[in-house]
Order: sequence, then C-alpha cells, then structure tokens
Amino acid sequence: MAVTGIIFSNIHDNNIPELTRLRTIASVPFGCRYRFIDFTLSNMVNVNIFNIDVITQSNYQSLMDHLGSGKDWDLARRSGGIKILPPNIMAGDTARQTSYTTRLEALKSVYNSISKIKDEYVVMSDCDVICNINFKAIIEDHIKNKADITMAVKTMTLTEGQAAANVLFASDESGRITDVLPYPKNFTGEADVALNIVVMRTDYLLHMVQDAIAHDYNSMTRDFINRYKDTKNFRVYKYDGYFACVSSLADYFRCSMEQITDDNARKSLFDVPNRPVYTKVRNSTPTYYSETSNVKNSMIADGCVIEGTVENSILFRGVKIGRNCTVKNCILMQDTITGENVFLNYVIADKNVVIRDGRMLSGCDVQPYYIEKGKMI
Repeated sequence: MAVTGIIFSNIHDNNIPELTRLRTIASVPFGCRYRFIDFTLSNMVNVNIFNIDVITQSNYQSLMDHLGSGKDWDLARRSGGIKILPPNIMAGDTARQTSYTTRLEALKSVYNSISKIKDEYVVMSDCDVICNINFKAIIEDHIKNKADITMAVKTMTLTEGQAAANVLFASDESGRITDVLPYPKNFTGEADVALNIVVMRTDYLLHMVQDAIAHDYNSMTRDFINRYKDTKNFRVYKYDGYFACVSSLADYFRCSMEQITDDNARKSLFDVPNRPVYTKVRNSTPTYYSETSNVKNSMIADGCVIEGTVENSILFRGVKIGRNCTVKNCILMQDTITGENVFLNYVIADKNVVIRDGRMLSGCDVQPYYIEKGKMI
C-alpha cells in the first residue's frame, strides 16, 4: 500500500494571527520544544509514509529552517522524502492571483507537482492537527469501505467560536456522510468536527483538481463533498483520542496548558506506544537551576537558566529567568529573557523577547497577555 502525504502549512494562519504574523501556522511552537507540523509529520512517518509534500504560500522561512533536510523525521532520502511546494507563480502573476485560502485552491496552485505522484493513495492533512493518530487505520478503513473520500472527524462539544472555525459533519450509522455544516455561526454543543485529515486515491484527487480547474471550484467541502454526497461514497472515520482544537490565541493557551494540567492529554500525545513525536534536534546545554530557583508543575526545555520562581508554566529552549522573578501560568518561547524583579502571570512571550527589570505583566486564562516576537518591553 503505497501512500503519499500532503500537508497544508498556511490554511489556518488567520486563526491565531498574533503567532502567524512572521511564520506559518505550521511552525507555531508548542509543548516546550515542538512545532505544530511535528505532529502531522510524525503521524505520517510512524506508518511508513516517506513521500511528503508540504504546500506553503508565505512566511515559510522559519518552516524551512525547522524542517531542514527532513533528517530528524527520517525524511532525508535519496528517493522520496520531504518537498516544500510554494505556489506555482508564473511570469506576470500578481500576489492576489496566486494566493489561496482553501485546500482546493492550494492543490490547484501546485497541480503540476502533485500530478507526478506515483503512489496509489494520498493522505492530506492540515499542519495544526495536534493529535497522535494512526493514519494506517484510516487508510485501511477507506479501502475496506471502498470509499471515494474518507474524512477523519472527532465528536466534540464546541463553543460558538470553535464551531465558527470548523467544518461539522453528519453521518448515518454506516459512516456515510449525509450533511455538511461549514463554519456555522451561532452553533454550540456536540458535533462531529472535521480534523482536516482526508484520504483518497491519487487518481481521484487528480480528477477532482482537474474538475476544479475546469469549473473554477474553490472549496473541497462545498463544491465536492456537499455537492456529490448523495451520489458518491464519502465517509467519516471517527477518532476518539485526544485532539487539540486551536482556533484562537485563547485556545492555543488552553491546549498548551493542558500538557501540564492534564495527564491524559499529555500521555495521549507523547506516550503512545510505537508512535513517538519527532522534532528538530538542537544540542543545548542542560538547564541551570540556581540556589534561588523554585520550580513547580512546569515544562522546561534544555538550555534554560532559572534563577527565580516558575509555576504552572512552559519554557522553551534558551529561556532565562532572572533573580527575584515570578513566572506563573505563562508560555515563554525560545530565547526569551527576563530581567530581575519581574512578575508575569498569564503571559505568552514569543521568541527573542526581552522583559526588562521590574516589569509586572498580567492577563487571564481566556485572554493571555501576548508579547510579539523580538520585542523589548
């Protein structure tokens, strides 16, 4: 069973614009040392998918720096491996003409590349699918049911904001899709939420993209699944494991904090037998804890220097906490530095932030105080 993976790196950039102003959502940091894309890449290589195309559009320098040759995911291969596919910009095109906002538009923009796929099946996934899922089980379910398209879903209880940022599906007892509700407004409650993981035959994908180009279709959900659901065998695969639904900065903060407050959430991501999560290896010194340090219930990466108090927080690589500092309920990304006598509570500091002596900054759990990348405050 030969399978190619396709990953969309920019589709949900607008969900958390604070973190994607200078990067794709694929390279948003998560869980002390990872990036969003690490989970999708790991899910693929864990089931021996080693031909992977990453479709990107803009702000992908940090993504390329993170992925490198792909060796950290065993994707530095003479045959196959990982490829970055920017939009196919022709001479005379403008940014407006070549930008995309949907998966189908993205596929249309790289049709020349995906038309060369030789594997029988494709697995397509967004990069912000934060879960540890067995892609092999989805593919086998797809083949067993002779489906045209299989969509992975999870039954979840949604807030109004979460529902408005997701596609909801209804299905019959056999798993066949009967209705589609894209990005509904004023909806709350339980529903089957699309994980934006799609399985289909490669020839079916190419036919769909050709049809989209011919008829100017732009949405896979609206123009194909909803239009042909009564005549085609479109199915759902119900996933019942942990899934972090990130549709806002508040969601990002909540899902990050679940990794230190919820043992089940952490184990469901990082402690699944035979399904490790890989990331870029960075050889750093061990974290230094001074005599004045006091750390409780926190995730701290290597290369940090801790001289103050840290509670219920996530510190990425190279963070420095000064003397007499108190850091509570915070996410401090790579190489953030605090001076002395600093108090932080419910703060998200992006990379390379400097917080000077004596600063007191505080947000709340539903609206954390965000400091943008490289800022001194």
